[in-house]
Amino acid sequence: MTKQLPDNPEIEPLTRTQVLIAMGVTAVVLLFLAKLWLQLGSVTLLPIRGTTDSILLGLGMAVGITAASSLVYHLWPAYRQSADFYLHLVLKPLVLPDLIWLGLLPGMSEELLFRGVMLPAVGLNATGVVATSLLFGVLHLSTLQQWPYVVWATVVGLLLGFSALATGNLLVPIVAHIITNLLSSYLWKLGNKQIEA
Repeated sequence: MTKQLPDNPEIEPLTRTQVLIAMGVTAVVLLFLAKLWLQLGSVTLLPIRGTTDSILLGLGMAVGITAASSLVYHLWPAYRQSADFYLHLVLKPLVLPDLIWLGLLPGMSEELLFRGVMLPAVGLNATGVVATSLLFGVLHLSTLQQWPYVVWATVVGLLLGFSALATGNLLVPIVAHIITNLLSSYLWKLGNKQIEA
């Protein structure tokens, strides 16, 4: 049975085309901001090193984040309602192949900006991770009622940030973010019986 969300007059339902365009435009804007920051600031991009260990660590983190998200989803009703609203808005119009873009575009652009450029600029330390994670959480705010989703996005930002800090390798959070988006969106669509090819 497909879950119905309460009507929200603040946000109109989106079409598949609108969601895909919004993802693409957002990714381009975030990549532009990262590039501009690198050009104008005295910031060096966190290195991206393609090693087997970094890919495996990113995959392991993705599985852990997805499992934790599922647990939080089942235990925290406010988060469940917030996540359902956000995911319904973004995922419902998409078909299965679109989930690849949902993984890649935000996963790469958000990580390049938040962990690749912003974290080194703010500071490669715990304070930098917390600050960039809070901003990452706020990026996921669609309405004020969505604060539980923002809290969860901030926690995920902390995990991604500390992985970048601990490894010194931006590929770890990129892989974790991409695979988390792919897994969680697929599982949400499966749970809502909305898998279309």
